[in-house]
Amino acid sequence: MADGPMSWDDAVAATCGPGGPFEITTADVRGTPTKVFAATPPSLRTVVDGARARGDDLFLVYEDERRTFAEVTAEIDALGVALVERYGITPGDRVAIAMRNYPEWVIAFAATTSIGAIAVCCNAWWTGAELRYGLADSGAAVLVADVERAERAQPHLDALGVAGIVVRAGHETPAGFDRWEDVVILGAALPDCAIDPDDDAMILYTSGTTGDPKGAVSTHRAVLSALVAFGCRARINALVAGPKTERHPWRTSFILVVPLFHVTGLVPVMLSCLAGGHKLVMQYKWSPERALELIERERVTTFVGVPTQSWDMVASDAFSQHDTSSLLTVGGGGAPAPPELVARVESSFSKGRPTIGYGMTETNSYGPGNVGDDYVARPRSSGRCVPIMEIAVRDEHGVDVPTGEVGEIWFSGPTLIRGYWNKPDATAEAIVDGWLRSGDLGRLDEEGFIYVEDRLKDMVLRGGENIYCAEVEAVIYQHPAVHEAAVFGVPHDRLGEEVAVAVLPRAGMVLDAEELRAHVATQLASFKVPSHVLIVDEPLPRNASGKILKRQLKAELVEALEAD
Repeated sequence: MADGPMSWDDAVAATCGPGGPFEITTADVRGTPTKVFAATPPSLRTVVDGARARGDDLFLVYEDERRTFAEVTAEIDALGVALVERYGITPGDRVAIAMRNYPEWVIAFAATTSIGAIAVCCNAWWTGAELRYGLADSGAAVLVADVERAERAQPHLDALGVAGIVVRAGHETPAGFDRWEDVVILGAALPDCAIDPDDDAMILYTSGTTGDPKGAVSTHRAVLSALVAFGCRARINALVAGPKTERHPWRTSFILVVPLFHVTGLVPVMLSCLAGGHKLVMQYKWSPERALELIERERVTTFVGVPTQSWDMVASDAFSQHDTSSLLTVGGGGAPAPPELVARVESSFSKGRPTIGYGMTETNSYGPGNVGDDYVARPRSSGRCVPIMEIAVRDEHGVDVPTGEVGEIWFSGPTLIRGYWNKPDATAEAIVDGWLRSGDLGRLDEEGFIYVEDRLKDMVLRGGENIYCAEVEAVIYQHPAVHEAAVFGVPHDRLGEEVAVAVLPRAGMVLDAEELRAHVATQLASFKVPSHVLIVDEPLPRNASGKILKRQLKAELVEALEAD
């Protein structure tokens, strides 16, 4: 490493140039010449093999449970054997995972991808109907679930021909499910399997603008390119920052505070720990007080969450009662962080610096990043990209706009999904000539820093959860008393946004706000249920083309809420 700080360009050249630790070269990816890292592992199975070699080093801490790399990889091997021999899973088959953040989630994902099958990462918030859709759409052959999700899915398993494995079932085993303890028999070696880097590895569901979730399909190469890219960015940031004046005594460790079915929890957090030999600390559910306890107890160095969670920690009465001096980075992604949060994090932690990452499910969480001095100086910017990813800002015709002007943000690189499962039209709309249209509006400055200004997508971003308005509107319109409805987001201090809806009842009918919310809750996950229901007695405002003016409705509701 250089004696002093380096410029960004020099740090990139030293890191990614010929002979560098993250050398970038060109490879043929499904017929297209693509920039890739020369040292990208060939498959996720290779990552498990590397973890196996770490033996008795501590890997997983779940509340008060502790597992070494050897113990976790032994369970991965055993489940891989069971999937192949007991359930007949072959390469390309789909194995669904639906549970809260348990150690078994990590094991199920690693076992599935290590035998060439495709891990279907189901949203744990899904209702039974939503689970049924995900299982049917993906064609999953096996579902690995905790008791709560197993009970939601159980009525649908027979009709779909899905076998079930339930974890942590206690004395009650839902009908149609085998118990984890009866399936995962330690001792057998992981079955042999040839996996190509461009084979499908996983499906993550993201809400679709038409109302149905879309299964974003990533290959092994895409996932691992993102994983390596995070390591590359960390090295570049270290070169730019210069030599450390103080070395910390703690082993690198992450606390998992976002769901594993979110790409952030899965790739930059969980897989970074599995591949890098780091400690992964998990908690039963998000609680800032419990997180602070675990950070102190386990000497956690890295906090990656949504801005809501950083707010929760620094605002907690328990914050001053805990030693957070081990934290070196505090931040994450999932939503832009307000500048005041950046300043609050910078001033609240003795060593922890604020960070932000701008990634998507469709980029395997990788994208521009901002950290430390750069982030404090530019708190509205999501940062810069390591050159494995290209970024462009384009107009509605796909033409690059001049530097500093606002347009749609496009991404290109090996971390992109290959498309949406069984949805060629959606794939063609999102990915154009190898470039992903983000649906976000932004601008680039002269140094390559990206600023996200707005969203093209009709979407509400609530605490890191993407909620597409059309999906909620489709359910609301099923209510017999609804004539017109428009769903939109309104600001919320902690969550970023909340779901709101303006509704015009049918003539002669009465509509109750709580009744409407209950109606939505029967079909959609609780976080999608509108927090605010505005019942109006006049037609919703529209423009000349007939489109409802949601910005006007939002402004009116925000004004009314502020008046209260």
